[in-house]
Amino acid sequence: MSSKNIDLDALYRRVIMDHYKKPRNRGVLEDGSHTINMNNPTCGDRIQLTFKVEDGIIKEAKFEGEGCSISMSSASMMTQEIKGKKVEEALKLSEIFSEMMLGHDHDDSIDLGDIEALQGVSKFPARIKCATLAWKAMEKGLKDEEQE
Repeated sequence: MSSKNIDLDALYRRVIMDHYKKPRNRGVLEDGSHTINMNNPTCGDRIQLTFKVEDGIIKEAKFEGEGCSISMSSASMMTQEIKGKKVEEALKLSEIFSEMMLGHDHDDSIDLGDIEALQGVSKFPARIKCATLAWKAMEKGLKDEEQE
């Protein structure tokens, strides 16, 4: 493995641990329009995602939960990325993230920001559900939003 790959892996680990130790958007939205609870029974991760959608735009998003560094940092990164985005954009981002987690080629025209740090998870199939838990909760909530 080249030193460039080792440096990148170390950077990604630091980004993941930063989100885990200092999560962004942790908490519950009292005036959230949606609350979704999901868990990953295989490892015990659980999340409660609350978000507020107005005029097709995600105005606010917060999460509470317990789990491994991968699931909690992924939730932190996701809530940061989806705030201010249109529902369709957030769903597209989730689709790209899922493709990345499966190790498939994905639309790289969209800047994933810190989320890119999670791409190494695709090498560990048992951890993919950890990384995608918050995203699945967001998809479920937004699809419920579209049906209202």
